[in-house]
Amino acid sequence: MQDVVLALLAKEPSHGYELRARLQHALGPLGDALNAGQVYVTLGRLEKAGLVAAQRVGQTDRPDRKVYELTAAGQDRVTAWLAEVGWAKPVSAKFHLKLVAVAAAGLADPVAIVDAQRRELLRQLGDLQGAALAEPDGSSAALLLEGAVLRLQADLRWLEACARHWEREERA
Repeated sequence: MQDVVLALLAKEPSHGYELRARLQHALGPLGDALNAGQVYVTLGRLEKAGLVAAQRVGQTDRPDRKVYELTAAGQDRVTAWLAEVGWAKPVSAKFHLKLVAVAAAGLADPVAIVDAQRRELLRQLGDLQGAALAEPDGSSAALLLEGAVLRLQADLRWLEACARHWEREERA
């Protein structure tokens, strides 16, 4: 979250509510889970770390606003973040270890665990596909949702491979 907030501030100084609105717009329905407190806590941490500076801006009919802008250190961090090429590690390795442990200890049927996981992913896929259909074509939120749908579809294919493997193990 910190790097995203810094990147948004790289465009222009902003106050917390404005940053939250920009994030929610970019994330579409996935941004619904984002609460205002997360943005303000993040801004406070970034300020303490010397990555952003805040100044109070007076308003005529409302309380003063805190407007945040990047410091030189904040700009350096954004530049470094943009140069990163890492990708999140797949969660499937943890699930695979669960299957191995369950089978080795005889705690449950690995195929039943695969089936339960498959049902959950199908539920999530339906939710994401519905949200994607509700987004306007070409929006960044639609693109994000498409990526999430594609990942779930790939995970479902992998679960099919897991089921085949554990069914063979049961027959052996």
